[in-house]
Amino acid sequence: MQFYLATSFIFPRSLRLRLFALCFVATHLPLIGYISWGMATGRIALAEFLLLLGATLVGTIMALMGIGALLSPIHALADTLRPDSPEAPVLPEVGDVIRTLYAGVHRAATSTRAQMDELQVAAHEDPLTGIANRRGLLAQIDELPVEKRQGCIAIIDIDHFKQVNDRLGHDEGDRVLRDFATRLSAQIRRIDMVARWGGEEFAVFFQHCIEDEASWSLARLAEQIREHPLGDVDGRPITFSAGICRWKGEEMDEVLRLADQALYEAKANGRNQLRRARPERTAA
Repeated sequence: MQFYLATSFIFPRSLRLRLFALCFVATHLPLIGYISWGMATGRIALAEFLLLLGATLVGTIMALMGIGALLSPIHALADTLRPDSPEAPVLPEVGDVIRTLYAGVHRAATSTRAQMDELQVAAHEDPLTGIANRRGLLAQIDELPVEKRQGCIAIIDIDHFKQVNDRLGHDEGDRVLRDFATRLSAQIRRIDMVARWGGEEFAVFFQHCIEDEASWSLARLAEQIREHPLGDVDGRPITFSAGICRWKGEEMDEVLRLADQALYEAKANGRNQLRRARPERTAA
């Protein structure tokens, strides 16, 4: 850096010309030394002088071509940058290469960070409905402080969804899933978490919520769907079933298992209903 600043008076606005000048002087040092020695001793041989001059010129040309080739990728990268962009970093005037290299590194880091963010979103978001997927919901819960990891877990299943796909087609099935996800998200509180659990199943974490409150929330959704159906198959409105389990901070796998078991009981008893996990199985 000190040498870079010390030579800034040579072509201060162009590092390329500065390098060329230094290279030209450096490669001519042997010739200058020979001329000085010859003038001091009076013994300059014309053949030796011409040979040394030719070798110096060839070396200079090769050095300049090599420097130009090495600098070309850097300047090509600089040409692709937008210096007037509001996101471009503001740097002190320390030279062409430092600014160019920093801008290139900044651009690569920004692009990499954006790609990592996209991958992170893709790994935790359901692309069809736009809500979290199973992994995303569990990750959100894991990020909560321990004291907030309690409430109710609900596993929800759209009834007879296979018939929706078989009778109405997969496009209509996707539309039903998106519509249900939108209504479910609108029904819960801001502190609650919703996810597409897989297929036609959804999950909700009702934070700091007792079973009665979780049941009322899902009952309101069921009432809304009765008034404004998601659709119908053979004249039968599309409904949903749900299993609810109280969570008091114990192992998540056990709570999910009990909620899923309650959902199974709801579907086995005619669907279109809510079931709570049996109290004796959720006792702390």
